[in-house]
Amino acid sequence: MSELLTKTALQLADMMAAGEITSVELTRASLDRIKAHNPTINAFLHVDEEGALATAREVDEKRAAGENLGRLAGIPIAIKDNLVIRGMPTTCGSKMLEGWLPPYDATVITKIKNAGMPIVGKTNMDEFAMGSSTEFSAYGSTKNPWDTERIPGGSGGGSAAAVSAFMVPLALGSDTGGSIRQPGSVTGTVGVKPTYGAVSRYGLIAMASSLDQVGPVARTVADAAALQEVISGHDELDSTSLDVEVPAFEDIVAQVGADRVKGLKIGIVEQLSADGFEPGVEAEFEATVKRLEDAGAEVVNVSLPSFEYALSAYYLIMPAEVSSNMARFDGMRFGLRAEPETGPVTAERVMAESRGQGFGAEVKRRIILGTHVLSSGNYDAYYGAAQKVRTLVQRDLDEAFSKVDVLVTPTAPTTAFKFGEKIDDPMAMYLNDLATIPANLAGTPGLSVPCGLSEGMPVGFQILAPAYRDDLMYEVAAAVEASAGEIAGSCPAKEWENN
Repeated sequence: MSELLTKTALQLADMMAAGEITSVELTRASLDRIKAHNPTINAFLHVDEEGALATAREVDEKRAAGENLGRLAGIPIAIKDNLVIRGMPTTCGSKMLEGWLPPYDATVITKIKNAGMPIVGKTNMDEFAMGSSTEFSAYGSTKNPWDTERIPGGSGGGSAAAVSAFMVPLALGSDTGGSIRQPGSVTGTVGVKPTYGAVSRYGLIAMASSLDQVGPVARTVADAAALQEVISGHDELDSTSLDVEVPAFEDIVAQVGADRVKGLKIGIVEQLSADGFEPGVEAEFEATVKRLEDAGAEVVNVSLPSFEYALSAYYLIMPAEVSSNMARFDGMRFGLRAEPETGPVTAERVMAESRGQGFGAEVKRRIILGTHVLSSGNYDAYYGAAQKVRTLVQRDLDEAFSKVDVLVTPTAPTTAFKFGEKIDDPMAMYLNDLATIPANLAGTPGLSVPCGLSEGMPVGFQILAPAYRDDLMYEVAAAVEASAGEIAGSCPAKEWENN
């Protein structure tokens, strides 16, 4: 492996600015790494070698001409396959969209292109972002670079594995119930869900519109901060986009000193730090909290009673929105079209046949559940009640943040489990999102940063901050990262060529 790929995105940006490397050299190294290991890891569904190198050459020419370029210009990036890129295949990990070429760019893709970042390809994911292990992709599961017999998390397992395996320094994901943070936790990468509305969702193929959020995947907190700075900002094409000033996240992280957490009040969520968490995960979480306390933070226990019901509420609200959003995939306008083998070819029968062949089991399960939840006889009992719980979660978090600066939890109850271990038990799979879901229900930011290893597998430490305080979340994450040491960089993938 090229030594370049072991460096962080910001180190590479500095080297490029100093004329020590070119974007073409770096992008070529990334593409070679993908070519060598994607057959095993299956992190990428599509690789755009020609397009990535064309962008890299353009950046090098502009830099040579003395043009003022963006901070991450020339840094290769991978994109989760539910973000549309004009003319590049987009499948959402589903047969339903196989062969579809989007006619436009998502707003975050426009920002990435304007920043001069070569897009090397689209990453694997659970079908339409429904899953916690990337085992529900129609194109095969993605392997965890720490142990290829284990899952890389989901639904953004492809983006997390691509970064963890040193294929790319940066990637984009989407987080509906933890789909950036949970893969980050089990692959030893940094995964961020920004405040809802801070990053445009225009061009993100919606799973559950009130919960979805685009965010960065990186190997360091500083890299994630720099990428969030690039993709954030108001977008008139997204009615939920926030019209607020984008903080200088990279500078904020760079200025974090050893005593940054001194005097901060850090709340431990009682409902998310006990039963159901693996002993090794609990031990690393408690050790990290102790280090923050030793650094001067005041640690207090916080009770959030509504969190007990957050998972149940999420799995009523999310499928309800899924059943609505999936209705557009009918085999009539784009993607897969399947006709019945016998009988009349009516629009209704084409829709049924296309959906029957195009959707996988997990998507069908959630559509059926969502349709049941929204039916006239059940709406108030299920969907209405879940929305009331959502309001309670938001109130509990508001009250908690009036007493503490940030909340912390383990990101996931376990480290990466083995393939097949939970695929036949949907409830066990859903429990992986136990700690990450409240932030999506409330629209607040959340970040997972590696804090240690349990039996050789990475453990994630989640930081939850008030809405619009992504900057504070990054500050605490940088302090956690500094105390835990370099975990992402110690992934066994670093030594693949030597074994």
